[in-house]
Amino acid sequence: MPEGHTIHRAARDHEQDLRGQPVRISSPQGRFDAEAVAGPEGEARLLRVEACGKHLFYFFEGEQIVHVHLGLFGKFKRRRSPAPEPRPTTRMRLEGAKWTIDLVGPTACELLTDEEMGELMARLGPDPLRDDADPAAFYRYTARSRAPIGAILMDQSRIAGVGNVYRAEVLHLEGIHPDTPGSKVPAEKLQALWLLIVGLLRRGVEEKRIVTTRGLTLEKPRERVSRSESFHVYGRKECRSCGGEVVRYMLRARSVYVCEACQPRVEDGEG
Repeated sequence: MPEGHTIHRAARDHEQDLRGQPVRISSPQGRFDAEAVAGPEGEARLLRVEACGKHLFYFFEGEQIVHVHLGLFGKFKRRRSPAPEPRPTTRMRLEGAKWTIDLVGPTACELLTDEEMGELMARLGPDPLRDDADPAAFYRYTARSRAPIGAILMDQSRIAGVGNVYRAEVLHLEGIHPDTPGSKVPAEKLQALWLLIVGLLRRGVEEKRIVTTRGLTLEKPRERVSRSESFHVYGRKECRSCGGEVVRYMLRARSVYVCEACQPRVEDGEG
C-alpha cells in the first residue's frame, strides 16, 4: 500500500497538471459516477487537490469533492493529452489540456459531501506532511497506551500516512523496539520520532521514493540506490547499521523488521 509521501506527491503533481482548468471526467469501468461531478457536459473545473494520510481529495467547482484511497492495488497512470484509449478497468479518468490521469484499482473512488469529508478527516490522526498537523494528540495517546509502538505507528487514527516501510525504519533509527509499549517510550524519544517521520516523509515526497540510510555512505547517487540498499532493516536479513541479524515477525497481521542489537527490548519496569 502506498505510504503518505506517495499520496502527497500525487496531490502536488495532479494539482500542478490540472488545477484551474476544465477537466473532462469519465469512468470507463462504470463504477464511479462521473456525471454526478461533471454533469451532462462531462467537464468540471478543478480547484485544488489535498492529501491527508493515505487519502486524496479533489475539489471541483460546484462544491464537488472526489475522495480517492488507493488501498493495496490502486495506481495512477499519467499520460500526455490526448491520451490513448483507457483500459476497461479504469475507475476514473481526469483529462486536462496537457495531461491525462487514469486511476485503476483503488479501494475508494467516491463523491463526498463537506460533512462526509469532515467525518473522514476526524477519524484520522495528525498527518506529519500537513502544515496544520498537531502531534499533541499522538503524544497524549501514546504516552498512556499499553499498545506496542509498532502498532500505534500503523494506526491511521493516531498518526496518518505512516506505512510498513517507514514504521520499520524510523523505529530502527531511533533505537526503539517495535514491541515497546507506547507508555514506555520517553517523551523526548517520541518527539524525536515525530520529527524524524516528518523529515523522511518530506524527503520521500521530493525524491518519489523511500531512502532512509541516514549515517551510511552511499557509493552512488541517491536516485540510483537500489531498493535493498535504501533501508537499514526493512526487507533485509542483515542490519545495515551493525551487520547483525534482522528479525521478521508478525505484529497485528503485518510483517515487522527489527535488529534487536540496535533496538533492544524494554524489560518490564523500565521506562
